[in-house]
Amino acid sequence: MESLVEKLRGLSVARRSRPKTPTYLLHAALRPSGPLAASCSGFVIHLHDRHTLDPLGQYRGHTGPLCGLCFAHGSTQLLYSASADGTVRAWDLRSPGTGAAQLFSSDASHCFCSFDLNCSDTLLCAGTEQVNDEDSFLVFWDPRKPDGRPLGVYSESHSDDITQVCFHPRDKDRLASGSTDGLVNVFDLSRGAEEEALLLTCNSDSSASSVCWSGPDYSQLLCLNHDQGLQLWDTVQLDTDQPLTIFSSSDARSLTLLPDGGSLDYLVGGRWLEAAEKLLVVGGANSGDLHLMECDSGGLRLLRSLTGGHTSTVRCFLWDAAGEALVTGGEDAQLLLWKPGRKPPAAEKEESMKSESALKLKSRPHKKHRYHREKTGRNKD
Repeated sequence: MESLVEKLRGLSVARRSRPKTPTYLLHAALRPSGPLAASCSGFVIHLHDRHTLDPLGQYRGHTGPLCGLCFAHGSTQLLYSASADGTVRAWDLRSPGTGAAQLFSSDASHCFCSFDLNCSDTLLCAGTEQVNDEDSFLVFWDPRKPDGRPLGVYSESHSDDITQVCFHPRDKDRLASGSTDGLVNVFDLSRGAEEEALLLTCNSDSSASSVCWSGPDYSQLLCLNHDQGLQLWDTVQLDTDQPLTIFSSSDARSLTLLPDGGSLDYLVGGRWLEAAEKLLVVGGANSGDLHLMECDSGGLRLLRSLTGGHTSTVRCFLWDAAGEALVTGGEDAQLLLWKPGRKPPAAEKEESMKSESALKLKSRPHKKHRYHREKTGRNKD
């Protein structure tokens, strides 16, 4: 049987989708079965067929930049999103185009820049931008409660924008957070108060851009930073004398990874591929080329470079294990489906290439920004 790594090496573009209005594609989410969701810089969420990328509908309601998407794990009906407008919203997948089924909010000063839902669908968490030049907050809600009011906040563990919150895939009470203050924290929420819940603090030596759980039992943490550095830690070593760091690079772009002697321009993110027991790290070039790498204690190793797809910076990716496909989205307004051994129809490829010159947008893939909401009003569905 062909290994998953071999399938990655055989990927080519199978489908392309481009919204009518040129816009950045920022985040993507996928259930084990069901539609694909993608958010864009126009504050809109698009639903697509996971196999064809055909549009299935969209959701509008957020009034600020979106900071993430997440499907409910135990329900086939709900999609969650969070935004710098200070709200987390639940959308009914049975009714695309309608308003939010539920709205969660907190203090009027909060602008969210990260969020996640735990594996039991019992807890939502959003991280805020820095408030009053000194504070940032982790805000928690129970999505089963209809009032949308927070259960509480953590306020002492970060001092700058909380760019990532990531629940453990199997432990509903384990949460990792990363911030532009350079810290990555791990909490056991079952312990209650923030001081007791904080299990581990790691220093990423730079502004953290993304964090993900990895390893066979999801006991490892991968952190990418805004300077394109990478750290991989083993949380099992927390109570031992062994070092936490499995691998570290202050700048992955300096590593000689590519056959032609070139290097990366940026890192997109990481994902643990459970079937292959590999940690996949995706990087790219400003031209749109993608580089798929595996990461472990030996460092980064190139698996495959993907060309002929995107024409600008890639912002998001996900691996569809059931469909054996890679999905990517970027600043060229393209959502791409990559499958082993597939080639796009000639007409479809030609059409997408013609529109390349229509979008000349350049940006760092993890650009820190400030979004200021009106203090006196809030959009509600």
